[in-house]
Amino acid sequence: MKLNAISDNDGATRNRKRVGRGIGSGTGKTAGSGHKGQKARSGVSINGFEGGQMPIHRRLPKRGFTNIFRKKYVEVNLGRLQTAIDSGKLDAKKPVDTDALLGAGVISKARDGVRILGKGELSAKNLEIHAAGASKAAIAAVEAAGGKIVLPAVAEQD
Repeated sequence: MKLNAISDNDGATRNRKRVGRGIGSGTGKTAGSGHKGQKARSGVSINGFEGGQMPIHRRLPKRGFTNIFRKKYVEVNLGRLQTAIDSGKLDAKKPVDTDALLGAGVISKARDGVRILGKGELSAKNLEIHAAGASKAAIAAVEAAGGKIVLPAVAEQD
């Protein structure tokens, strides 16, 4: 293969539109901008403008807020853990924590921690899972299979 022989696939590129090149070209005279007025000029920003009427985004009341302290957990189902164990990516004899899940490719980012959810079947015995949180169904399913879920200790407030 030679560099001078490389080319795009047919239809991958399109020629630019040559505007303002005479009436016969179809895009002559106003060059596709229509006739005069604000929209024919550059720098137009009238999105949301309703002709002086109070715009809808100002007529409607504000509601709610965004909690800046909210934790964003990565959710992992028990079925996904079992498929990783079956394929040999996770070792069931070692504790399953965030680093093990990242290494196995079960999760792509750790975010604020991993939360275990109960969807799917877990057949691995004596599995020890270290997670930031878990649903009641997930805890019950893991304990039924003979394993345990280790959650971080929550400091009680007075």
